[in-house]
Amino acid sequence: MLDKNGNKEMIEAVAMLAKEKNISKEVLFTAIEEALKSAYKNNFNKQYGMMPANTNVRVELNRVSGAVHLYARKTVVLEVEDDATEISLEEARKIQPYYEEEDIVETEVTPSNFRRMAAQTAKQVIVQKIREAEHGKIYEDFIEKENEILTAIVYSVEPETHDVNVELGKTAGILEASQQMSTDVYKPGERLKVYVLEVNSGRSKSGGNPQVSVSRIHPGLVKRLFEMEVPEIQSGVVQIRSIAREATARTKIAVDSTNPLIDPVGSCVGPRGQRVDRVVAELKNEKIDIIKWSSDTAEFVANALNPASVSSVTVNEKDKMCSVIVPDNQLSLAIGKEGQNARLAARLTGWKIDIKSESQVEEERLEAEARKAGTERTEDDLGVDLSGIELEDLSLDDLDIPGEIE
Repeated sequence: MLDKNGNKEMIEAVAMLAKEKNISKEVLFTAIEEALKSAYKNNFNKQYGMMPANTNVRVELNRVSGAVHLYARKTVVLEVEDDATEISLEEARKIQPYYEEEDIVETEVTPSNFRRMAAQTAKQVIVQKIREAEHGKIYEDFIEKENEILTAIVYSVEPETHDVNVELGKTAGILEASQQMSTDVYKPGERLKVYVLEVNSGRSKSGGNPQVSVSRIHPGLVKRLFEMEVPEIQSGVVQIRSIAREATARTKIAVDSTNPLIDPVGSCVGPRGQRVDRVVAELKNEKIDIIKWSSDTAEFVANALNPASVSSVTVNEKDKMCSVIVPDNQLSLAIGKEGQNARLAARLTGWKIDIKSESQVEEERLEAEARKAGTERTEDDLGVDLSGIELEDLSLDDLDIPGEIE
């Protein structure tokens, strides 16, 4: 394959690879030269012991003919301490009279059968560079897909960790157990939508391509699904302001419209509920509350507690707290099972929410009035000012009453 005239086939292979994979030919030639240098030191020189192991060598690959030459490099010094890396000024000037101290002298030391190694090494480098180019191209393609949604095909499930291996086109993905929906059943060949968390440039278990970490529980999955289903979101007329999600159970999504004539909630629901139904189906019947966003905190909090009806909302800006009053028959609905509805509403709005029923508020009002009335009667009977004093904390010793009590 490679004779004294060089290796035309190797040059043609490099040119073809550079064109197909959009890699610089010079990068490939340099890589082949470095690989040959390493191959010589690790194999050829060890086998034949032609030069000391620490000899500094340079490989030169002719970019036109493919001919390969090996040179030993030595530094010019006044007094030689290491024959493998140094040459005296006197010896150097026998080669070329213009050499000075600290110059580098190169002497060709190409073994007679070194060219055969060059051909084998070049082939290995070209194969490796093809893989690296494909790896890099896939990484570049997928790094742009972080925080996006992809269709994954289930490949296998790890029996011990329960992690799911998925195929994402040209590379592999991993759906860890912590990122799975409990309502999902993962069977080989099943297709499902996933949210891309992270693209790792390292090697995946199944090959040399990047590994992609995906999720089924991230709020971003819901956001991207609505973006796919709702043209008004794609155009920017309807905007998703915030999302709060407890995967498999319930999601609240707050939407707004830049056009007062466009109903953001109706746009997301779609004709006969078709748009939201498709999102719900992908999420295995997860409940979704579509909330109208408002710049008015009280209104936004009231909307966020949907499906419960709200009587009133009092906003405490200092403590970022909202006190919400609901009808008695709406209290359990406002709080939700195990506090879920109130919890999601708080996360959606970013405000702490304290919910009470109308009867609870009325009871607290009556109790407060009773305490106040009792305090006033005691003051009148005793002729003292008890304001700010709790009756249960009051003792006879605290009262300044003349005479003795028997």
